[in-house]
Amino acid sequence: MNEVTFFDSLFNDLIGNCARPAGTLYYTSVSKPKVDVKEENQSYTIEMELPGRTEKDVTIELNHDNLIIASTQEDKKQVKEEKKNETKYLLRERKYGSFKRSFNLPADADSDSINATFKNGVLTVTMAKKLAAMPKKIAIEAAS
Repeated sequence: MNEVTFFDSLFNDLIGNCARPAGTLYYTSVSKPKVDVKEENQSYTIEMELPGRTEKDVTIELNHDNLIIASTQEDKKQVKEEKKNETKYLLRERKYGSFKRSFNLPADADSDSINATFKNGVLTVTMAKKLAAMPKKIAIEAAS
């Protein structure tokens, strides 16, 4: 596997709801979060923009060689207002809902070293590269 396969994602976006209630301009959609993937000499890094979310909204799972990042977020204020029938949005551009992204890890990624941090709406997942096997000299014995 080369570095290109690390970029290949199984995008399972739009798992959340996409709705346009009849008679309104209200619209909700979910798009995949923006991601940067970096390869350095000793490691790989994924940085994912998740504005408005916290580390409690995100799950990270490793399934064989697939790193799966998922999140579900609903606008609790909107749900509460709709139940009370107090507010009707005419335009809604801020996004809520679910996403799930899966990344194939390269063969040299050390899955035991995966570390995740969340700061200022950016999820950063890092993993070290496995140490490459050093060449080994083989002694030759004289045939008898």
